Amino acid sequence: MTPSINSLPELARQLRTGELPLTRYIEQLQTHFESREPSVLAYMPEPNRFERLQRDAESLLKKFPTSDSRPPLFGIPIGVKDIFHVDGFPTSGGSKLPPEILKGQQAESVTLLKNAGALIFGKAVSTEFAYFGPGPTRNPHNPEHTPGGSSSGSAAAIGANLNPLTLGTQTIGSIIRPASFCGVVGFKPTYDRISRDGVIPLSPSLDHIGFFTADAASANRVASVLLKTSEVLKTSEVLKTSRVLPVLGIPEGAYLSKAEPTTLEHFRATCKKLSEAGYTIKSVEAMPDFEDIYERHYVIVAAEAAQVHTKWFAEYGSLYHSKTVELIQRGRLITPDQLHESLAGREKLCEELTLLMDQNKVDLWIAPSAIGSAPTGLDSTGNPVMNLPWTQAGMPSLSLPSGLLNGLPLGLQLVARLNHDEELLVWGQGVEQALR
Repeated sequence: MTPSINSLPELARQLRTGELPLTRYIEQLQTHFESREPSVLAYMPEPNRFERLQRDAESLLKKFPTSDSRPPLFGIPIGVKDIFHVDGFPTSGGSKLPPEILKGQQAESVTLLKNAGALIFGKAVSTEFAYFGPGPTRNPHNPEHTPGGSSSGSAAAIGANLNPLTLGTQTIGSIIRPASFCGVVGFKPTYDRISRDGVIPLSPSLDHIGFFTADAASANRVASVLLKTSEVLKTSEVLKTSRVLPVLGIPEGAYLSKAEPTTLEHFRATCKKLSEAGYTIKSVEAMPDFEDIYERHYVIVAAEAAQVHTKWFAEYGSLYHSKTVELIQRGRLITPDQLHESLAGREKLCEELTLLMDQNKVDLWIAPSAIGSAPTGLDSTGNPVMNLPWTQAGMPSLSLPSGLLNGLPLGLQLVARLNHDEELLVWGQGVEQALR
């Protein structure tokens, strides 16, 4: 039996009020999981997963016996990418390294969700240390295709409706791209608006914590629990944005040309649909130095990954995937001056993109979430180039399903100014409605 409620706000309401008994909901999840998970492989194996979940549910019910005492995410089962530390669960980082050397304090993001009433559904599959070494997870729309990465299991779990919320990370394109491939909503906030504490880093200067849901309203609800406070927007201002259509800017030029021709055709058709729905769309020449932006991103990732893995790699280098080995070895050759110069480019890029928004009176950038639909096979998780500049700039991004290409999902990427995450999420619900 497929769980009947996909949107998290409605599910949360029914679980809090008892309209849907929590133990019955877990039984529904189990039936669906046992029929769907073997073809998707979104989660790390866990013996007696549902017996443990039922025990956790009983403890939660005892702690919050009445509906008026129940927190906002009461009973919501969350998947956690396997580079996050979670009390009671091993962390492998998608690697063959001994889990005992990787263990650490529970991630702050996990603690916030648990404090809001969420239950841990399990550890979702990650590529090795959130880079390109793939895991076993398959695309829920076609098992012959990749789900994307590095948050492979997190995106596929939502795409297969295994549970309603999963945590992921993005250092290049590891939330927005798999969200696109799996036909779900992915949210990457402003850099450090969700705490990185308790998560194995890849590149600390570029790592973002984010999540996946089935729709934009769900993402908005989860963000209210996880986002650190920002002084940029007051509640009244956020509410006003729901009544105003944002002006959308297309970043024309070298960056946009990285998308495949069929993807660009789909993207232009999506823009036309939004225009017909009343949105103003402006073409803006942007990022003429995109090749430099691209190069410095990989300088930062490689240099910082080499630093992160210094001790582990020295002892367990033979256990690493070849793609991670290549990254670390390349990173060792980068000089401190090269890294410093590349890091300085992050703030410059953000300033340039924000200035373009100001000059052209653009509220959100829009672009394809990936260069195309999910590639065939599992050896590659796809090209993250469409997400790279926004990650480097630290700007908040939201991927919304925009239709099908070659029979597989494709997403539309929305990008807002730094720290305007709340505004992005409110506007995202309107864009989502228009795309439907």
